[in-house]
Amino acid sequence: MRSHLGTLTALYVTQYLGIGFITVGLTAILRDGGTSLDTLALLQFVGLIWPIKFLWAPLLDRYGSRRRGHYRSWLLVLQGGLVLALLALLPYTRPAGQLGPVVAICAAYVLLSATQDIAVDAVAVRVLSARARGAGNGIQVAASYLGNLLGGGACVVVYDRYGWVPAILLLAGLTAVGLLVVWRFREPGRTARPAGAGQAYRALLTVFGQPGCRWWTFGVVPLVYTGAGAAYAVLSPALVDAGWSLERIGVVTGIVTSAPAVVAGLVAGASVGRFGRAGVLVAAGVALAASTALLLPLLTGRAPLAPTVLALSGFMAAYTAANVVLYTVNMDYSRPDTGGTDFTVLSSFGMICSFAAASVGLVVADRVGYPAVAVGSVVLVAAGVAVGVAHQRRHRPSAPPLPRPTGEPVPAAS
Repeated sequence: MRSHLGTLTALYVTQYLGIGFITVGLTAILRDGGTSLDTLALLQFVGLIWPIKFLWAPLLDRYGSRRRGHYRSWLLVLQGGLVLALLALLPYTRPAGQLGPVVAICAAYVLLSATQDIAVDAVAVRVLSARARGAGNGIQVAASYLGNLLGGGACVVVYDRYGWVPAILLLAGLTAVGLLVVWRFREPGRTARPAGAGQAYRALLTVFGQPGCRWWTFGVVPLVYTGAGAAYAVLSPALVDAGWSLERIGVVTGIVTSAPAVVAGLVAGASVGRFGRAGVLVAAGVALAASTALLLPLLTGRAPLAPTVLALSGFMAAYTAANVVLYTVNMDYSRPDTGGTDFTVLSSFGMICSFAAASVGLVVADRVGYPAVAVGSVVLVAAGVAVGVAHQRRHRPSAPPLPRPTGEPVPAAS
């Protein structure tokens, strides 16, 4: 299990390196080169590839090499593709003046990254026991922030000091570590033939037929993600309105608050196995309410540096812990033979809720102010936690049998 967790750690971190660079680092580099905010906003649209990745997730569950490992065969191609996509950025040393090809390459990278995420999630569903799912999803959520820290922070520092080529080579080199990990990984073999394409696509809907899945997906997930997502969406505008510079906002929200989020993800993941899904969800909800209350000075226009950074760090840590629980229960509902599809469609719904919450939160804030959004967010999260605890009391996670390593014979039926 430790070996599996190590493999998942490397794959999730390298997956998010380029995403962190595109969403944070490249945005800063382009802005420094004179790119307008409107154009930068369009760059963020490449991220919309992630919420729709469920459309091709069944293809990864259906097709794959039995000799090289079903999902490992995908990962070998996709992880290599991530490295090549980053290397393709090398000639564009003045990205602000060569925006067309840079955005096209970034879109290709995001597509590869989203597809790689399907395969990694499917591997996690197959190899993690019910008790280890918390740790696995803690690693996944923490990896997103660590990738943001390295891709959006460290690579920008290298760019500022040494230039574009060393920064891209560093990014590609770190991503290549994941390719080495995949090469050494031995995926557990399947005991049954993959489902047909039609059955694989039917999994997009049949996943909701499991006991309590609709309750969780359409009750708990929208409440928590809408509440937390609306509050998160107003933080950057509130910092601007409070007089913070774009540079300070980028450093604090992109780098400083990532460190406690990484720690919170790992701690929450380890705690799920010990205290249960409901226990960690309650702790995350209480922490979200408390940190949102600490953000009220910022939301009313006062943002002294130290208290604001502390409140933002607390909020991101609590938000991360809640994400870990939501992802863990999503994995509880992911079936081993259609793990890529199941986990992807459940997680994508939460992502869509977050996008919608961000838009609604900003509209509401424009009409009634930031504090009203914060109060509404706390109410929604509290309701989500209450519904989630009730769900967990009735529906316990199942523990599917762990698959055998590739090549190990399957015992004949007696």
